[in-house]
Amino acid sequence: MSGHIVVGYTATKAGRDAVAFAARLASATDAVLDVAIILPSPDRSVITPPAAGYDRVLRDQAQHWIAEAIDRTPADVVAHSHVRWAESFAEGLVELADELGAAYLVVGAADGSSRGRHSLGSTTSELLHSSDVPVVLVPRGARKIAPETGVTRITVAVGTRPGADALITATAALADAAGVPVRLLSLLPVDLPPTADTAAIRIAGTNRAEEVLAQARAELPEGLATDVVVASGDTIQEAVSYLDWQPGEVVMVGSSRLAQPRRLFLGSTAAKMLREVTVPMIVVPRTTRVEEDQS
Repeated sequence: MSGHIVVGYTATKAGRDAVAFAARLASATDAVLDVAIILPSPDRSVITPPAAGYDRVLRDQAQHWIAEAIDRTPADVVAHSHVRWAESFAEGLVELADELGAAYLVVGAADGSSRGRHSLGSTTSELLHSSDVPVVLVPRGARKIAPETGVTRITVAVGTRPGADALITATAALADAAGVPVRLLSLLPVDLPPTADTAAIRIAGTNRAEEVLAQARAELPEGLATDVVVASGDTIQEAVSYLDWQPGEVVMVGSSRLAQPRRLFLGSTAAKMLREVTVPMIVVPRTTRVEEDQS
Protein backbone atom coordinates (compact mmCIF):
# COMPACT_ATOMS: atom_id res chain seq x y z
CA MET A 1 0.00 0.00 0.00
CA SER A 2 2.72 2.48 1.11
CA GLY A 3 1.67 6.13 1.52
CA HIS A 4 1.16 7.94 4.82
CA ILE A 5 -0.59 7.21 8.10
CA VAL A 6 -1.31 10.26 10.26
CA VAL A 7 -1.71 9.73 13.99
CA GLY A 8 -3.00 12.40 16.34
CA TYR A 9 -0.74 12.36 19.38
CA THR A 10 -1.14 13.57 22.93
CA ALA A 11 1.40 12.83 25.67
CA THR A 12 -1.02 10.44 27.40
CA LYS A 13 -1.64 6.69 27.54
CA ALA A 14 -4.30 7.09 24.84
CA GLY A 15 -1.77 8.90 22.66
CA ARG A 16 0.77 6.12 23.12
CA ASP A 17 -1.93 3.56 22.26
CA ALA A 18 -2.65 5.41 19.01
CA VAL A 19 1.02 5.62 18.01
CA ALA A 20 1.63 1.97 18.90
CA PHE A 21 -1.14 0.71 16.65
CA ALA A 22 -0.38 3.21 13.89
CA ALA A 23 3.22 1.95 13.89
CA ARG A 24 2.00 -1.65 13.54
CA LEU A 25 -0.26 -0.62 10.68
CA ALA A 26 2.55 1.34 9.00
CA SER A 27 4.92 -1.61 9.30
CA ALA A 28 2.33 -4.02 7.90
CA THR A 29 1.55 -1.81 4.89
CA ASP A 30 5.00 -0.29 4.28
CA ALA A 31 3.64 3.20 4.98
CA VAL A 32 5.25 6.29 6.49
CA LEU A 33 4.10 7.16 10.00
CA ASP A 34 3.33 10.86 10.55
CA VAL A 35 2.98 11.69 14.24
CA ALA A 36 1.20 14.99 14.79
CA ILE A 37 0.46 17.26 17.72
CA ILE A 38 -2.09 19.98 17.02
CA LEU A 39 -1.80 23.11 19.15
CA PRO A 40 -4.63 25.63 19.60
CA SER A 41 -4.30 28.71 17.43
CA PRO A 42 -2.94 31.61 19.54
CA ASP A 43 -5.86 33.84 18.59
CA ARG A 44 -8.30 31.34 20.14
CA SER A 45 -6.62 31.11 23.52
CA VAL A 46 -7.55 33.40 26.40
CA ILE A 47 -4.69 32.17 28.58
CA THR A 48 -1.76 32.39 26.18
CA PRO A 49 0.82 34.80 27.59
CA PRO A 50 1.82 37.63 25.24
CA ALA A 51 5.53 36.76 25.53
CA ALA A 52 7.05 36.45 22.06
CA GLY A 53 8.88 33.24 22.91
CA TYR A 54 5.90 31.36 24.28
CA ASP A 55 4.88 29.82 20.96
CA ARG A 56 8.45 28.62 20.43
CA VAL A 57 8.56 27.02 23.88
CA LEU A 58 5.24 25.31 23.24
CA ARG A 59 6.38 24.01 19.86
CA ASP A 60 9.67 22.76 21.33
CA GLN A 61 7.80 20.87 24.05
CA ALA A 62 5.49 19.31 21.46
CA GLN A 63 8.46 18.25 19.34
CA HIS A 64 10.03 16.68 22.44
CA TRP A 65 6.86 14.69 23.15
CA ILE A 66 6.69 13.48 19.55
CA ALA A 67 10.36 12.49 19.58
CA GLU A 68 9.72 10.36 22.68
CA ALA A 69 6.76 8.71 20.96
CA ILE A 70 8.76 7.97 17.80
CA ASP A 71 11.59 6.49 19.89
CA ARG A 72 9.14 3.80 21.05
CA THR A 73 8.25 2.71 17.51
CA PRO A 74 9.98 -0.22 15.76
CA ALA A 75 13.19 0.58 13.90
CA ASP A 76 11.72 -0.49 10.55
CA VAL A 77 9.04 2.22 10.65
CA VAL A 78 9.87 5.52 8.95
CA ALA A 79 8.33 8.25 11.11
CA HIS A 80 8.04 12.01 10.73
CA SER A 81 6.97 14.61 13.29
CA HIS A 82 4.47 17.41 12.74
CA VAL A 83 3.47 20.28 15.02
CA ARG A 84 0.57 22.34 13.72
CA TRP A 85 -1.58 25.21 14.93
CA ALA A 86 -5.29 24.95 14.17
CA GLU A 87 -8.72 26.00 15.38
CA SER A 88 -9.26 22.48 16.70
CA PHE A 89 -7.32 19.23 17.08
CA ALA A 90 -9.59 17.51 14.57
CA GLU A 91 -9.32 20.31 12.02
CA GLY A 92 -5.53 20.25 12.16
CA LEU A 93 -5.41 16.48 11.73
CA VAL A 94 -7.77 16.50 8.72
CA GLU A 95 -5.78 19.28 7.05
CA LEU A 96 -2.51 17.38 7.53
CA ALA A 97 -4.03 14.11 6.29
CA ASP A 98 -5.34 15.87 3.18
CA GLU A 99 -1.98 17.55 2.50
CA LEU A 100 -0.13 14.24 2.73
CA GLY A 101 -2.78 12.24 0.91
CA ALA A 102 -2.87 9.96 3.93
CA ALA A 103 -4.45 6.53 3.77
CA TYR A 104 -5.57 6.59 7.42
CA LEU A 105 -5.99 8.98 10.31
CA VAL A 106 -5.43 7.31 13.71
CA VAL A 107 -6.65 8.48 17.13
CA GLY A 108 -6.76 6.96 20.60
CA ALA A 109 -9.65 6.51 23.01
CA ALA A 110 -10.98 9.34 25.14
CA ASP A 111 -9.95 9.71 28.76
CA GLY A 112 -11.77 7.45 31.17
CA SER A 113 -12.04 4.38 28.96
CA SER A 114 -11.03 1.03 30.42
CA ARG A 115 -8.42 -1.26 28.92
CA GLY A 116 -9.52 -2.92 25.71
CA ARG A 117 -12.45 -0.55 25.27
CA HIS A 118 -13.30 2.35 22.99
CA SER A 119 -14.53 5.73 24.12
CA LEU A 120 -15.38 8.62 21.82
CA GLY A 121 -14.36 12.08 22.98
CA SER A 122 -15.11 15.45 21.41
CA THR A 123 -12.09 15.30 19.08
CA THR A 124 -12.99 11.86 17.75
CA SER A 125 -16.63 12.81 17.31
CA GLU A 126 -15.58 15.89 15.34
CA LEU A 127 -13.31 13.75 13.17
CA LEU A 128 -16.12 11.32 12.42
CA HIS A 129 -18.18 14.23 11.09
CA SER A 130 -15.43 15.95 9.11
CA SER A 131 -12.74 13.57 7.88
CA ASP A 132 -12.61 12.53 4.24
CA VAL A 133 -10.08 9.76 4.90
CA PRO A 134 -10.66 6.59 6.92
CA VAL A 135 -10.42 7.17 10.67
CA VAL A 136 -8.90 4.46 12.87
CA LEU A 137 -10.31 4.31 16.42
CA VAL A 138 -7.82 2.67 18.78
CA PRO A 139 -8.97 1.14 22.08
CA ARG A 140 -7.20 1.71 25.38
CA GLY A 141 -4.29 -0.66 25.98
CA ALA A 142 -3.20 -1.12 22.35
CA ARG A 143 0.34 -0.17 23.35
CA LYS A 144 0.54 -3.41 25.36
CA ILE A 145 0.39 -5.55 22.21
CA ALA A 146 3.80 -6.59 20.90
CA PRO A 147 4.88 -4.57 17.84
CA GLU A 148 5.73 -7.74 15.92
CA THR A 149 2.05 -8.78 16.14
CA GLY A 150 1.36 -6.52 13.20
CA VAL A 151 -2.04 -6.90 11.52
CA THR A 152 -3.29 -10.49 11.35
CA ARG A 153 -6.90 -10.36 10.13
CA ILE A 154 -9.54 -7.91 8.95
CA THR A 155 -13.15 -8.29 9.96
CA VAL A 156 -15.47 -6.21 7.79
CA ALA A 157 -19.05 -5.54 8.83
CA VAL A 158 -21.12 -5.99 5.68
CA GLY A 159 -24.40 -4.12 5.32
CA THR A 160 -27.32 -4.76 3.01
CA ARG A 161 -25.60 -3.06 0.08
CA PRO A 162 -21.93 -4.17 0.15
CA GLY A 163 -21.14 -2.64 -3.22
CA ALA A 164 -22.73 0.74 -2.55
CA ASP A 165 -19.70 2.38 -0.97
CA ALA A 166 -15.93 2.13 -0.70
CA LEU A 167 -15.86 -0.34 2.18
CA ILE A 168 -15.09 -3.51 0.20
CA THR A 169 -12.50 -1.68 -1.91
CA ALA A 170 -10.79 -0.33 1.21
CA THR A 171 -10.87 -3.76 2.83
CA ALA A 172 -9.32 -5.43 -0.21
CA ALA A 173 -6.58 -2.79 -0.40
CA LEU A 174 -5.61 -3.22 3.26
CA ALA A 175 -5.79 -7.02 3.10
CA ASP A 176 -3.58 -7.07 0.02
CA ALA A 177 -1.05 -4.64 1.49
CA ALA A 178 -0.82 -6.44 4.82
CA GLY A 179 -1.11 -9.93 3.33
CA VAL A 180 -3.86 -10.98 5.74
CA PRO A 181 -7.21 -12.80 5.43
CA VAL A 182 -10.65 -11.18 5.59
CA ARG A 183 -13.61 -12.20 7.72
CA LEU A 184 -16.93 -11.00 6.33
CA LEU A 185 -19.43 -10.33 9.11
CA SER A 186 -23.15 -9.76 8.77
CA LEU A 187 -25.25 -8.43 11.64
CA LEU A 188 -28.39 -8.26 9.52
CA PRO A 189 -30.61 -10.71 11.46
CA VAL A 190 -29.62 -9.22 14.84
CA ASP A 191 -31.24 -6.48 16.91
CA LEU A 192 -34.75 -6.86 15.48
CA PRO A 193 -37.57 -4.83 17.06
CA PRO A 194 -39.59 -6.81 19.66
CA THR A 195 -42.66 -6.73 17.44
CA ALA A 196 -40.70 -8.35 14.61
CA ASP A 197 -38.90 -10.93 16.69
CA THR A 198 -40.32 -14.10 15.15
CA ALA A 199 -38.62 -17.25 13.92
CA ALA A 200 -39.83 -16.61 10.36
CA ILE A 201 -38.33 -13.12 10.25
CA ARG A 202 -35.05 -14.35 11.71
CA ILE A 203 -34.81 -17.12 9.12
CA ALA A 204 -35.54 -14.64 6.33
CA GLY A 205 -32.95 -12.27 7.76
CA THR A 206 -30.34 -14.99 7.91
CA ASN A 207 -31.01 -15.98 4.31
CA ARG A 208 -30.68 -12.36 3.20
CA ALA A 209 -27.46 -12.00 5.21
CA GLU A 210 -25.98 -15.01 3.47
CA GLU A 211 -26.87 -13.51 0.08
CA VAL A 212 -25.19 -10.23 1.01
CA LEU A 213 -22.09 -12.02 2.29
CA ALA A 214 -21.86 -14.04 -0.92
CA GLN A 215 -22.08 -10.85 -2.97
CA ALA A 216 -19.41 -9.16 -0.87
CA ARG A 217 -17.16 -12.19 -1.19
CA ALA A 218 -17.55 -12.08 -4.96
CA GLU A 219 -16.44 -8.44 -5.00
CA LEU A 220 -13.16 -9.22 -3.25
CA PRO A 221 -10.13 -10.06 -5.43
CA GLU A 222 -9.59 -13.69 -6.36
CA GLY A 223 -7.03 -15.42 -4.22
CA LEU A 224 -7.77 -13.36 -1.12
CA ALA A 225 -8.44 -15.66 1.82
CA THR A 226 -11.93 -15.00 3.16
CA ASP A 227 -14.25 -16.42 5.75
CA VAL A 228 -17.88 -15.54 6.40
CA VAL A 229 -19.92 -15.38 9.57
CA VAL A 230 -23.49 -14.38 10.32
CA ALA A 231 -23.65 -12.98 13.85
CA SER A 232 -26.29 -14.40 16.18
CA GLY A 233 -27.77 -12.91 19.32
CA ASP A 234 -30.70 -10.87 20.56
CA THR A 235 -28.77 -7.61 20.15
CA ILE A 236 -25.81 -6.38 18.15
CA GLN A 237 -23.78 -6.00 21.34
CA GLU A 238 -24.52 -9.60 22.33
CA ALA A 239 -23.73 -10.95 18.88
CA VAL A 240 -20.42 -9.09 18.71
CA SER A 241 -19.47 -10.26 22.20
CA TYR A 242 -19.62 -13.89 20.98
CA LEU A 243 -17.03 -13.31 18.26
CA ASP A 244 -13.37 -14.16 18.72
CA TRP A 245 -10.85 -11.36 18.23
CA GLN A 246 -7.18 -11.84 17.45
CA PRO A 247 -4.65 -9.46 19.06
CA GLY A 248 -3.65 -8.24 15.61
CA GLU A 249 -7.17 -7.90 14.24
CA VAL A 250 -8.86 -4.77 12.92
CA VAL A 251 -12.54 -4.15 12.21
CA MET A 252 -13.65 -2.14 9.17
CA VAL A 253 -17.06 -0.49 8.94
CA GLY A 254 -18.63 1.89 6.47
CA SER A 255 -19.86 5.29 7.51
CA SER A 256 -23.57 5.96 7.82
CA ARG A 257 -25.57 6.55 4.65
CA LEU A 258 -26.68 9.78 6.29
CA ALA A 259 -23.12 11.09 5.99
CA GLN A 260 -22.23 13.54 3.26
CA PRO A 261 -20.26 12.09 0.32
CA ARG A 262 -16.60 11.49 1.24
CA ARG A 263 -17.35 12.28 4.87
CA LEU A 264 -17.65 10.05 7.89
CA PHE A 265 -20.51 9.52 10.28
CA LEU A 266 -20.70 6.60 12.68
CA GLY A 267 -24.04 4.86 12.16
CA SER A 268 -26.04 3.18 14.92
CA THR A 269 -24.88 -0.34 14.08
CA ALA A 270 -21.19 0.64 14.10
CA ALA A 271 -21.70 2.58 17.33
CA LYS A 272 -23.19 -0.50 18.98
CA MET A 273 -20.30 -2.62 17.72
CA LEU A 274 -17.82 -0.12 19.10
CA ARG A 275 -19.08 -0.75 22.63
CA GLU A 276 -18.06 -4.41 22.40
CA VAL A 277 -15.08 -4.80 20.08
CA THR A 278 -11.68 -4.85 21.74
CA VAL A 279 -9.62 -4.18 18.59
CA PRO A 280 -9.10 -1.06 16.45
CA MET A 281 -12.01 -0.02 14.25
CA ILE A 282 -11.49 1.65 10.86
CA VAL A 283 -14.40 3.82 9.69
CA VAL A 284 -14.39 4.25 5.90
CA PRO A 285 -16.11 7.15 4.05
CA ARG A 286 -19.08 5.93 2.03
CA THR A 287 -17.70 7.26 -1.27
CA THR A 288 -14.31 8.04 -2.73
CA ARG A 289 -13.07 10.71 -5.13
CA VAL A 290 -12.84 8.09 -7.88
CA GLU A 291 -16.47 7.04 -7.41
CA GLU A 292 -17.63 10.66 -7.48
CA ASP A 293 -15.64 11.40 -10.65
CA GLN A 294 -17.25 8.41 -12.37
CA SER A 295 -20.79 9.29 -11.29
